[in-house]
Amino acid sequence: MKNWFYIVFFVAVFGNFSGFSQDDLKLIALDTTTTKINPLAPAKAAFYSALLPGLGQAYNKKYWKVPIVVAAIGTGIYAYTWNKKKYNEYRDAYKERLLLGTQSTDAYNNQNTGGVYLSEAKLIDAQRQFQRQKDLSLLVTVALYILNIVDANVDGHLRQFNVNGKLTVRPDIYKSDTDYTQNLGVTLNYNF
Repeated sequence: MKNWFYIVFFVAVFGNFSGFSQDDLKLIALDTTTTKINPLAPAKAAFYSALLPGLGQAYNKKYWKVPIVVAAIGTGIYAYTWNKKKYNEYRDAYKERLLLGTQSTDAYNNQNTGGVYLSEAKLIDAQRQFQRQKDLSLLVTVALYILNIVDANVDGHLRQFNVNGKLTVRPDIYKSDTDYTQNLGVTLNYNF
């Protein structure tokens, strides 16, 4: 029952446009003499991007995307290594505190915090904070890496898409010849 409703609705809405002719509704075939389609090009671009981020974009001849991809993934890797380093510093200070006791003078506290003594709770909180930031930066870096591969694949598909001036779809407002009212329609033109 629903399918009939959709068919009747489609015919009622789109069937009344008198702006279409049989020539306008012909199926458009891709001219194989001018455009050679390589069905493996998108997969090859994705593979290159998986090997080295940005290489798939270079394969697709979108050279302006390469520095963006490299900077995005490089920033994620830098954030991960910096957070890992800070996490390890706070973890080592906490281990030293547990090993030597609370009466010890921590070399970490004197060098990195300007001589301010950090309690065990502050060291634990700092470890948790940098652990969270390290995990988040790793997650963002992996997401950017996957986005790099998907971008190369989609761009490889769109490179082969036929976009030229011969095929146009545009809305059109035209005046009816019988009662001179304005009608709204869509025209599909294909020029040979």
